[in-house]
Amino acid sequence: MKIVIVGPGAMGCLFGVFLAKSGQEVYFLDKNKARAKEIQGKGILVEGLSNFSVKNIKATTEAEEIGEANLVILATKSYDTEGAIKNVLSIIEKETLVLTLQNGLGNVEIINRYVAQNKIIAGVTNEGATLLGIGHIRHAGKGETILGAISNIKNQISKIEEIVEIFNRAGFETKITERVEDLIWSKLMINVGINALTAILHLNNGRLVEISSARQIMLEAVKEAEKIVKKKKIKLLYKNPVEKVEEVCRLTAGNVSSMLQDVLKKRRTEIDFINGAIVNEGKKLGIPTPVNSVLTDLVKTIEGSYPLQIY
Repeated sequence: MKIVIVGPGAMGCLFGVFLAKSGQEVYFLDKNKARAKEIQGKGILVEGLSNFSVKNIKATTEAEEIGEANLVILATKSYDTEGAIKNVLSIIEKETLVLTLQNGLGNVEIINRYVAQNKIIAGVTNEGATLLGIGHIRHAGKGETILGAISNIKNQISKIEEIVEIFNRAGFETKITERVEDLIWSKLMINVGINALTAILHLNNGRLVEISSARQIMLEAVKEAEKIVKKKKIKLLYKNPVEKVEEVCRLTAGNVSSMLQDVLKKRRTEIDFINGAIVNEGKKLGIPTPVNSVLTDLVKTIEGSYPLQIY
């Protein structure tokens, strides 16, 4: 299968290198010419739970050089979704599917502005990866990956089943669901509990369940989001969101969350699409979200104070 990974960050590199290692035809599409050249020249190195490297990685900034793709995987930040999908329109043909493995709410809706619903797959993964350098990642945690069709067209379902099989052969524990909105919210709940708090406290995921005060804040943020889920009548893919978030913290204990990685590198975060999305949904439904509001404001304050920080 010809697979194009858009965004060679931690998760993009993780999925791309495992898929390439398993024999798939993988291309990386990057907006940074120097980074694409370095990945193409040196390949991708993985350490941590997995230890290997793959040379002869194909990377470019020009979608036209790739040609028609069977599968496009968006692994960019949520605030880059629109630019990313516009950049790959030239390689999306009749049989191409677009999979979002991104964090937060709103990515499917943005993609759907440019791509027909029957081409879109929503996905979530509990794999953990930390970007150590260009084309260099730490595989920090293993977890389930779940994919779902936006439209229940029989032909699309059969294609997703093929992708699930390919992902499983590549080493990712993957399954399919028909409950796409539930899927997206199920991942959002985990991000709500982990990402902002790790970014503020500069802690690995596992520390959130070891430090009682951090654990309490995490649980309160998740409980606020759970009230919204119940009001919207969303059925999560697990019974107890608090227990699930704690489980993910333990399974990815050594992982540096994507938001903490952004803060450490003084980059923009996805806070508006995660805890900020909970605040916005709460306002619409008349549900107070004071913990998520504070977490959102703190992360935004950190972003705004990058030039002023003394460390």
